[in-house]
Amino acid sequence: ETNGKDGDWIAPPSSELSPEVRKFFGIREHGTLHCSALDTHGNLGCVTTTSGLFYKIPGRVGDSPIFGAGLFLDNMVGSAGSTGRGEANLVNLSSHTIVEAMRRGSEPKDAALEACARIVATNRNPRLRDPKGRPSFQVKFYCVAKDGRHAGASLWAGAQMAVHDGEAARLVDCSPLFDEPAPC
Repeated sequence: ETNGKDGDWIAPPSSELSPEVRKFFGIREHGTLHCSALDTHGNLGCVTTTSGLFYKIPGRVGDSPIFGAGLFLDNMVGSAGSTGRGEANLVNLSSHTIVEAMRRGSEPKDAALEACARIVATNRNPRLRDPKGRPSFQVKFYCVAKDGRHAGASLWAGAQMAVHDGEAARLVDCSPLFDEPAPC
């Protein structure tokens, strides 16, 4: 589950850590963002950028640069990207899942919630599940269809995304799969 003393795939149980390490690991900073854009000519663009996992394994590559996982775009259909536990996106190619669902006619919100449901179905690691068997982490998705329809979805309630329609910016709520705050 880890790559030796330098690993941080899944942290050991808190009870196995010294008090100093517990305090330090309690400050797990992260900073991923995704931006999808539709220009005035009807072309889509997207980017996902991240500072990566705090204390990541040297050489670890997250989901952000993996087309299909942390972001995906088909200029004929739409764009999708995410923030949160990237390993879940790598397993599910979540951003690709969203764009393909939109290609089949799904609304952006429904497509993003489909990716959330897939993460729940494939999250088999007991250490990454709450007592009810649900993911103990958060993943958020942001998507834009070719015609400008957009949506955000998340595993847990409370997520928002910024939207700009060419005239004004605003925050909109993401649709949660679970109507409770994230346990993490």
